[in-house]
Amino acid sequence: MKLKSFGVFGNPIKHSKSPLIHNACFLTFQKELGFLGHYHPILLPLESHIKNEFLHLGLSGANVTLPFKERAFQVCDKIKGIAHKCASVNTLVLENDELVGYNTDALGFYLSLKHQNYQNALILGAGGSAKALACELKKQGLEVSVLNRSSRGLDFFQRLGCDCFMEPPKSAFDLIINATSASLHHELPLNKEVLKGYFKEGQLAYDLAYGFLTPFLSLAKELKTPFQDGKDMLIYQAALSFEKFSASQIPYSKAFEVMRSVF
Repeated sequence: MKLKSFGVFGNPIKHSKSPLIHNACFLTFQKELGFLGHYHPILLPLESHIKNEFLHLGLSGANVTLPFKERAFQVCDKIKGIAHKCASVNTLVLENDELVGYNTDALGFYLSLKHQNYQNALILGAGGSAKALACELKKQGLEVSVLNRSSRGLDFFQRLGCDCFMEPPKSAFDLIINATSASLHHELPLNKEVLKGYFKEGQLAYDLAYGFLTPFLSLAKELKTPFQDGKDMLIYQAALSFEKFSASQIPYSKAFEVMRSVF
């Protein structure tokens, strides 16, 4: 049976569960696919050229995580779907010798929300994941605010129609989303007292990090604010990516079931 290689680009990357859940799907669906896929973590130096690395490694597809999603958007031969709007790519697929970029973070995040009747959201951070989330939440009709420590990248969100801040806004929000990398360093993304204020008024504290109780989620738990980590988003976006890797032979709902069973 033909072998095909896939992977996930990131820095850091050793924490990633993507290889576990994707390899489970490649094993389960190898008969339908007609090939055996192998998916592995790829630690990229920060200065790397993603397209060159993709081609050099002979990959058929890849996911992209921190901090390369915006850079991946810039090097694709083609961009499809909502990735156009959010200027961020987390899924790369080789299609007819062209590197095609997709974004499955956006829909993956929305599908992961247990209750989808929120009116507004505050996103902490302004990177590639934040862009995808803002695009999807705006698409679903929510009012979106973005808080970032610097003005870097905020022009994108302003064009999208988000309210942008470099100092914490004195407002209440239904959803408070940590889209920064602070949790990977076991830090809070914002002043503790400010976060407490948001959590006391909020309906859900959501951290894109997964696999452990982050300081952000720990604070929400302490205040008895409902909270959620990024595990479900990871699985949904991965299942949507797998559908792309399979050239739509395997619907994401089937991939999700397999991935959920192993993680």
